[in-house]
Amino acid sequence: MSQSLDEKSQRLGQMLAQIRNALQGATEAIDAYTNFLGKPMEPTSFVKEETFTILKFELAKSERLGEYEVALKSSNLPDKWSHAYNILRQSNAVINSRYSGPNYHFSYWLYGENRIYRLRLKAQG
Repeated sequence: MSQSLDEKSQRLGQMLAQIRNALQGATEAIDAYTNFLGKPMEPTSFVKEETFTILKFELAKSERLGEYEVALKSSNLPDKWSHAYNILRQSNAVINSRYSGPNYHFSYWLYGENRIYRLRLKAQG
């Protein structure tokens, strides 16, 4: 027995509605989990800033950031570079969520391959 085109269309519509409902449920679950997590956790302890200041940084400038500095992997000692890079990677340090501890003079972040960025912090007044 073959199904008519109308029956097949109805069945397909039902299946698509089920998929839509499942995706809506998944979206709601993800939203609930995200709200439960809240803001990403800030590190409770920081390495000494020396971990980063021993790297060789080169001055750069952009309209958005003004003056900042970049340390290239190729211009630094591999063990010092890897240690600093791994700390920033594990801390998810990006431009909108930079790594900076108490008494640091700079904030640090990763962007792109083989580069560590830093920007001087504004003086607290």
